[in-house]
Amino acid sequence: MNTIAIVDYGMGNFHSVARALQAAAPDADVRICNQAHDIDQASRVVFPGQGAMPDCMRTLNESGLREAVVRAARSKPLLGVCVGEQMLFTESEEGYVPCLDIFRGQVKRFAGPQYATGAQENQEHELLKIPHMGWNRVQHVKDHALWAGIPDNSHFYFVHSYYVEPEDSDLTVGVSHYGIGFTCAIAAANIFAVQFHPEKSAEHGLRLYRNFVDWRP
Repeated sequence: MNTIAIVDYGMGNFHSVARALQAAAPDADVRICNQAHDIDQASRVVFPGQGAMPDCMRTLNESGLREAVVRAARSKPLLGVCVGEQMLFTESEEGYVPCLDIFRGQVKRFAGPQYATGAQENQEHELLKIPHMGWNRVQHVKDHALWAGIPDNSHFYFVHSYYVEPEDSDLTVGVSHYGIGFTCAIAAANIFAVQFHPEKSAEHGLRLYRNFVDWRP
């Protein structure tokens, strides 16, 4: 049986991810896990996250699951989602907290004159609002098994104010654009991670989850 552990450290939409995985792969054993042993025993791991980075890292550390996530990242297929993707990198501008440092790079906030802030939001309606919320195209900059059956430039659903900036550009397998072009999907060895929410992205999101379940890195 293909056992999929969804890491429940207290900061993520675990039940929505579980329902999407069950719909995409009814033959898989999908479990929401808050014990390290269960994560260690799973065939593959989904690492979601939502909320402020300082809260996510604090809660992950306090949950006792941090090392189980690191072990999974070294040994089995792992899918990071939203803040779960960001937490894989070195540090975040959000609270300037250290993250898991599995990949070298920063988590950056959307910033610049193209974004609405404060009074500008009431005066300049053409400015982009933060957080970036809604459907956006994702361009495949590299082939990958998790893109199978998903057309290039398909729409996925985003909710975020921060994005990853890897030191190694070879990690980037998908990009999107919101005022600037930004990395929204990364991959290396047994890890694939995305900024968008597959569980909120209709048929293409379900296909990505199905691809993850079938993936043999």
